[in-house]
Amino acid sequence: MELVGIILGAIYITGIWKFLSGFKRTNFTQNKIILGLLWPVLLVNRSYRQNFTKALKG
Repeated sequence: MELVGIILGAIYITGIWKFLSGFKRTNFTQNKIILGLLWPVLLVNRSYRQNFTKALKG
């Protein structure tokens, strides 16, 4: 169970880092940190998901 938590934590941190690194490629102009921290929850929103994908493609 500990290993699963470590893996999920690593995926979460990597998602934040990649999103913040590519933020300039998105249509968003503010709330960079909040949008980065909430990325797993916000992925259900189509518009956010498209922008998240843009941020990761850098």
